Amino acid sequence: MKKYDIIVVGGGHSGIEALLAGHKLGANVLLITMKFEDIGKMSCNPSIGGIGKGQIVREIDALGGYMGIGADLSTIQFKMLNKSKGPAMWSPRAQIDRILYMKNIQRIILKKNISVLEDIVIKLIIKNKKIKGVITKKNKYIYSKTVILTNGTFLNGRIFIGNKIYYGGRIKEKSVIGLTEQLKKYGFIIGRMKTGTSPRLLKNTIDFNNLVIDDGDNNLIRFSFRIKKKIKNYNKCYITYTNKITHKIIKNNINKSPIFTGIINNNGPRYCPSIEDKVYRFPNKDSHQIFIEPDSNYNDLIYLNGLSTSLPKNIQKKIVHSIKGLKKSKILEYGYAVEYDYFNPIQLNLSLETKIIKNLYMAGQINGTTGYEEAACQGLIAGINAYFKILKKEPFILKRNESYIGVLIDDLINKGTTEPYRMFTSRAEFRILLRQDNSDFRLIPKGYKIGLIKKKYFNNLKRKKYIIKKIIKIFKIIKVNLKYFFNKNKKISLFKLLLRPEININNILFYFKNICNNKYINKYFIYIKKYKHIINNEIKYEYYIKKEKKEVKRMNKLETLIIPNGFDYNKIKSLSNEGREKLIYYKPYSIGQATRISGVSPSDINILIIYIK
Repeated sequence: MKKYDIIVVGGGHSGIEALLAGHKLGANVLLITMKFEDIGKMSCNPSIGGIGKGQIVREIDALGGYMGIGADLSTIQFKMLNKSKGPAMWSPRAQIDRILYMKNIQRIILKKNISVLEDIVIKLIIKNKKIKGVITKKNKYIYSKTVILTNGTFLNGRIFIGNKIYYGGRIKEKSVIGLTEQLKKYGFIIGRMKTGTSPRLLKNTIDFNNLVIDDGDNNLIRFSFRIKKKIKNYNKCYITYTNKITHKIIKNNINKSPIFTGIINNNGPRYCPSIEDKVYRFPNKDSHQIFIEPDSNYNDLIYLNGLSTSLPKNIQKKIVHSIKGLKKSKILEYGYAVEYDYFNPIQLNLSLETKIIKNLYMAGQINGTTGYEEAACQGLIAGINAYFKILKKEPFILKRNESYIGVLIDDLINKGTTEPYRMFTSRAEFRILLRQDNSDFRLIPKGYKIGLIKKKYFNNLKRKKYIIKKIIKIFKIIKVNLKYFFNKNKKISLFKLLLRPEININNILFYFKNICNNKYINKYFIYIKKYKHIINNEIKYEYYIKKEKKEVKRMNKLETLIIPNGFDYNKIKSLSNEGREKLIYYKPYSIGQATRISGVSPSDINILIIYIK
């Protein structure tokens, strides 16, 4: 029987990145999924990116992953979110052609000639708490050195529409029975979570004249640093609102929602609640925004972003028809809630290998996250580390100051989660260092070092860094008269001018294009225009970048203080009881990690540092 290096279970966004990372590094990889045609499916809204999430997609790309490429090849509208705030908070988001995205991702897998088996994994082959392979529903025993579980919402998945319950991880798709029950016997902590989706409407039954147009940006930015495809806004999105009538229908029928009847009693995503939740939680609010988003140019479906619901079908009809522009619309797919098993991520190492079973990795919603982007980045890290384990290499771990991916995994491992975890810019304490515009600066060198980024992309980055450094140096030398900007007869450097909050790089470009010629600026003008965002941000944030780097240096000192494996915390009598319990439970590998465990006080840390030193 053929033995694989890595078996990836599940063809969602997490499984895709794990599969492609392992293959690219040289591993012999097998993907086991229910249907090849469903690989890369977007179960919820057809979009990629968003606040905090867009940064993750650019980081995945800088490390050699594929979500950014898939998104750029399938974009039908692009927006930079959070532009009312500082550039450190800006987050790219793209409306995606859902079917085209699946086709593009599947084409990449086919082109690489990776082994794919259409089947369901129902059991793992485990000997002496070490993974040996999997057993499938079709009674196939398949052996491998490592296994990555990326089961999404399929583990004992149950779908709810009103009082009707279906077994499945997605509508019209089977759930996976057996894996949870087996792993529970090994002592894994397992919980249940829920998520939901919105109704899909037939496009030509919507009255678009009564909707507000929601245009994309004129200046479009690619997610990927590695492809040159020009992004265009092909499709319009629209906005409408719920109203008092809508809310009355929901309030009168809230007892028919499985969330409120008690049929579902598990936590759903806090930041993406159902419409029932919104109306219940905010009783004084007269309306809620609904985004009308095209599903694909290959079909006539429209997704109602913001109207997630699990109410009965007849109530969903009444709700939709009460909304402006949707009065005569036809529902083609009804909203539903899905409840599924997840494994508390505190049971994982930072490599995403489980602490209980060696060579078994978990990534995506199985770890308690929500969102395509959060899942994809975990798959990438799991795929890298599964193969590194085989090669007996040190695991590839990203720190909190290096990436949003590092923040996400560190949060999961150190804090666990009891509700679906979603990334936000606010979760990163070093977000000025972790901007979406410098993801390549931060991570392409790492991607190149581990073998996921080609040399040409690494060389391109080196050239880009050199040019930007040169431009910033020129900006420090060249002086301009403030009379062109503020009617003030005083000369200052371009660098100091850009530090002023009311001046940005576009003002500088306009000045040298229309008012003043300068041979140095003329020489680099094309590059100033090309890299204007990162030049602008590097200069404006210079003081804060230095400040954050100092804090990073301090934090990294704590990361280098390694806690010996099997360290006996009971011998330190001066530790607080809660601190001791948490340290014994989490088994942090360093003082740095110990500082991020809830319940371990600064006093406990100081005592621990003395003992470790």
